[in-house]
Amino acid sequence: MDSKCLIAMVLCGVLLLGAQAEEQKLVLQYHNGALLKGRFTVNILWYGSFTPIQRSIIVDFVNSLSFPSGAQSPTVASWWQTTDKYKGGSTTLAVGKQIMEEYSVGKHLTENQLRSLASRFNDVSAINLILTAKDVAVDGFCVRRCGTHNSIKGKTPYVWVGNSETQCPGQCAWPFHKPIYGPQTPPLVAPNGDVGVDGMIINIATLLAGTVTNPFDGGYYQGPSSAPLEAVSACVGIFGSGASPGYPGRVLVDRATGASYNAHGSHGRKFLLPAMWDPASFQCKTLV
Repeated sequence: MDSKCLIAMVLCGVLLLGAQAEEQKLVLQYHNGALLKGRFTVNILWYGSFTPIQRSIIVDFVNSLSFPSGAQSPTVASWWQTTDKYKGGSTTLAVGKQIMEEYSVGKHLTENQLRSLASRFNDVSAINLILTAKDVAVDGFCVRRCGTHNSIKGKTPYVWVGNSETQCPGQCAWPFHKPIYGPQTPPLVAPNGDVGVDGMIINIATLLAGTVTNPFDGGYYQGPSSAPLEAVSACVGIFGSGASPGYPGRVLVDRATGASYNAHGSHGRKFLLPAMWDPASFQCKTLV
């Protein structure tokens, strides 16, 4: 199966598609294939150097997807519940095994090496998440993608996302960094104080949603299977109501830090999450 590519989030044409999708009826066709429904663990392989704080931000996010933990509304879990509207019921995710892997195969990875790293886990009901540090290059990273989701032998899904802080924040960490193309609006303040990791959260959210709703090329998407627009990538560039090219839309602002967000998670964390296509309304649904 070809990789699912998360194209740079600030390319003008893609942003325009996302902004138009908020106002017009958008249809992602269901291709009669399997979806990931039920309980799944998310195993994480940390490739390269991540600080304990960076790891805790991402772990808290993944665990927040299915467990509100009493957080005030809107929550990460309420964002994820839109996936329940896709055929087959709900999908519950929770962090499972974690592996620290410091540059075992160098600082430039190929797709085959990503697949090999994802194969380190041997769980049936799992999504394997490979995260690469800011000093790790990956084939196609920044040029045409910020992450991918794929599968091992068409059975075990995996996701890769890279930290773009030093390589291409204007492509893969927007709106927390000025875009390299399009309107040069001021960047938003990252809710967890880390442009690279908060950008990774956006891409992890996008690809996990794409994984559960189109794991093996037979789920929900628009366009060719080799470069599909999926649950969130069909709504790219939209984070709040009123979004337009170069403008992420109206979001919430933390009065104490000035950080922008639209979802509450566990341990008091705040996150900025992109819009997701809602099969009930045929629209890109935002939290605020």
